[in-house]
Amino acid sequence: MGSIVLVAGEPGIGKSTLFLQIGLQLKDVVTLYISGEESEQQIKMRADRIGIGSENFYILTETNTQTIFQEIKKLKPQLVIVDSIQTLQSPFVESGAGSISQIRETAGEMQRFAKESNTPVFLIGHITKDGTIAGPKILEHMVDTVLQFEGDQHYAYRILRTLKNRFGSTSELGIYEMTGTGMRAVNNPSELLITQKEEQLSGIAIAATMEGMRPLLIEGQALVTQSVYGTPQRTVSGFDLRRLQLLLAVLEKRGGFHFGVKDVFINIAGGIKVEDPSIDLAIVSALLSSYEDTPINQHYCFAGEVGLSGEIRAVNRIEQRIAEAEKLGFEKIIVSKYNSKSLGKQKFNIEVVPLGKVEELYQYLF
Repeated sequence: MGSIVLVAGEPGIGKSTLFLQIGLQLKDVVTLYISGEESEQQIKMRADRIGIGSENFYILTETNTQTIFQEIKKLKPQLVIVDSIQTLQSPFVESGAGSISQIRETAGEMQRFAKESNTPVFLIGHITKDGTIAGPKILEHMVDTVLQFEGDQHYAYRILRTLKNRFGSTSELGIYEMTGTGMRAVNNPSELLITQKEEQLSGIAIAATMEGMRPLLIEGQALVTQSVYGTPQRTVSGFDLRRLQLLLAVLEKRGGFHFGVKDVFINIAGGIKVEDPSIDLAIVSALLSSYEDTPINQHYCFAGEVGLSGEIRAVNRIEQRIAEAEKLGFEKIIVSKYNSKSLGKQKFNIEVVPLGKVEELYQYLF
């Protein structure tokens, strides 16, 4: 079907590598890879590095859309990849490549081609410095699916998220690792995000979170130290600073812990950012563990949101979280007691510990 898909991401994240790899792996599909950014020699060097060959893979280094459509008429490809939409230029528009009118016109031409010829088209797109897709918003409205390719430059793994999908759910997620021979799909991301430790350390708790439809177990780390200066520091990496201040206020008020005179540092291991509120319980446990300087058993994990009155609130898709924790060999998962109602009579090989309040959590762990 003539679907048109836009994939956007930072420079150097691996968009071209991923699509070159896809094109080369589809051996039975006649693929046309249009590159306005790189020369044939550069693409050849990358293809050699990936180490896959295909008879049906064709490269065209051209930016003029009229020339591109003449070549497409001759070749009749079954898949078209455009790298990138910001480099294309239509002779019908006066302005330079990458301008709003050019992007609108060239994307429109590609969309008409996709729908009329029933050929799927992948458009690779750039992003602006604040992380949004470059070009007019109409670009995202025109295409059927928008994928965002993101990741940290300092880590090997990349996340491919769906922002819009006319054909299905937007909660699917792909996780890839960048290797010397291209992108490799990561089947079990939780193992990457939990560091394997020999001895037990305080201030570490494992959270069972959801990234879209995928359950992920990630490690939350907390460090609580006596404040030397007048105003205590609150530093976070991968977690929301305001959320941390809220959790500290809850612990101060409901548990009587004096975090007001302590410096607090929070880090989510693996360099990923977490927006799922179910990480609250693990962060609170890590904070208490560092405060007491007592390690939490490394076979425990946590899934729960913490409310302002210190109650542990239920989170969604609890069965998938429990199943993931069980699969990775955890012995206990601590959840909200309001979640245990929805679990019913299901049998898990992992002990599910339902708790209602932050005070109960402290008594249970320490």
